[in-house]
Amino acid sequence: MTVFWERMTDHFGPGYADTFARDHVMAELGGRTVHEALDAGWDAKDVWRVVCTVMNVPREQR
Repeated sequence: MTVFWERMTDHFGPGYADTFARDHVMAELGGRTVHEALDAGWDAKDVWRVVCTVMNVPREQR
């Protein structure tokens, strides 16, 4: 989880990473936010892959 949140913060910035994770609903996560998907038992690596795809995270940051 630590690596996941480090990557989220690196990509979105410390002020927006949690806001994005709390507010952005993604169909690829079953209509959930990042927080909801993690709480539902999704693996952090799978959630990060979805975030990367949906938000076009550059390969070097994945």
